[in-house]
Amino acid sequence: MDFGGGVTRSLKDKIIFITGSTGFLAKVFVEKVLRAQPDIKKLYLLIRASDDKSATERLRTEIINKELFRVLKEKYGDGYQEFMLSKLCAVSGDIRQDNLGIHDSNLKEAMCNEINIVVNVAANTTFDERYEVALDVNTMGAMRVLQFAQQCDKITLLLHVSTAYVAGSKEGVLMEKRFEMGEALRNKELKIDIDREVEMAEEALERHDIEGLTKVEQKDMMKELGMRRAKYFGWPNTYVFTKAMGEMILGSMRGKLPLVILRPTIITSLYKEPIPGWMEGSRTIDSLIIGYAKGKLSCFLGDMNLIMDVIPGDLVVNAMVMVMVSHSNQPTEVIYHVSSSVRNPVKYETLIECGHQYFCEHPRVEKDGTIVETKKLPIFSTMESFRRYMSVRYKLPLETLGVVNVALCGLLSDRYNRLSRRYNYVMHLVDLYEPYAFYKGCFDDSNLERLRIQASQEIEDDEMKMFWFNPKLIDWEKYFHDVHIPGILKYVCR
Repeated sequence: MDFGGGVTRSLKDKIIFITGSTGFLAKVFVEKVLRAQPDIKKLYLLIRASDDKSATERLRTEIINKELFRVLKEKYGDGYQEFMLSKLCAVSGDIRQDNLGIHDSNLKEAMCNEINIVVNVAANTTFDERYEVALDVNTMGAMRVLQFAQQCDKITLLLHVSTAYVAGSKEGVLMEKRFEMGEALRNKELKIDIDREVEMAEEALERHDIEGLTKVEQKDMMKELGMRRAKYFGWPNTYVFTKAMGEMILGSMRGKLPLVILRPTIITSLYKEPIPGWMEGSRTIDSLIIGYAKGKLSCFLGDMNLIMDVIPGDLVVNAMVMVMVSHSNQPTEVIYHVSSSVRNPVKYETLIECGHQYFCEHPRVEKDGTIVETKKLPIFSTMESFRRYMSVRYKLPLETLGVVNVALCGLLSDRYNRLSRRYNYVMHLVDLYEPYAFYKGCFDDSNLERLRIQASQEIEDDEMKMFWFNPKLIDWEKYFHDVHIPGILKYVCR
């Protein structure tokens, strides 16, 4: 590891290629790099679009015109658009295609001749995604990004953003350890054949076509296949299973290419920069806040005494930059957890209490102006107690409604079917999130701590402040109450 005389200095004149560039984390990364080092030469952004014109349009609407870039807009004023377009190059493409879907041979050649760093942030994060889709993006997509990086003449690093939850449902302290090719979690005797998994998904699709399944039926079957394969090998869902296989491919095929795999835990809204509380999309814990805010949450499920491993997005991005600078031209594979559960643990109870306090101070208001009383909701610390509650509160009345509906010759069918679908959907979500509501692992970040110590010794204080990534400094109660919950309500729950 070497910081080469400073972080911003190392970024000067660099050319970086970023996938998943319209996602939350990639946008924050782009903003940070441009704000910290305006003399960076170019950022190539891979954007899914039909052509370069459409990609540039998405660049303007989904990145350049976003409020996230407010500080840069204020700095450059009327010259903001010109500055951004001089630094950002939209590339029409898709990691699900060979050569990342870059069909312009001249553009591809230019990119391969000048790119210094590749940052892969692209991912499909749906827990129960269709198996062939998750494989194509999270597993084979990672391989295609690697193959592209290996064609770049001046490449110094491939930075791949994964997730800490590739560890599955293990308990205790989880180390920053790489996967061996084919390694399974459930049984060390099992071996994953990734090519066979891809073939299995393709064969299932062909079989469904022959059987004449509808699109909805096929979608459900492919989702079920992904979950079944994940659980067979020891992972709780398709998302983390396919991300783990992506890591395996990178580790086994990288050759001499420097590779860093960054594994964040649950990424939350920005802590400080550039806009405290800014967020796009909702994460696992945010669904609780949104449901509570809209009055659609009747209870909480989870052990309030367990550690909730969350990390604000700006800390993740700062870690990405520090890792990127320190590992360029270092011919190794390194794993980093970006987490808080070891350095500054916070319990689920803290979030629930902060949420209750916030909504007592800022009560919900109905459309007609009626103030909604904020009540403490029942908390179920085991699945057994939750299922009993759901059975008494919802399932038994639903079954009674079903009997009455039959007696009335289907007069209540619409209502019964609607409530039945809602109940089944809720229970499906509970099954998906159960492993995280009762997660008993914590993520060791010794590698990142060593990087923090080295950075503090080698770079100036102002750069340490600019790129700080130490979760020890976070006051969780203040962050949840003053930053995260208001941010979710402002930017996500509209």
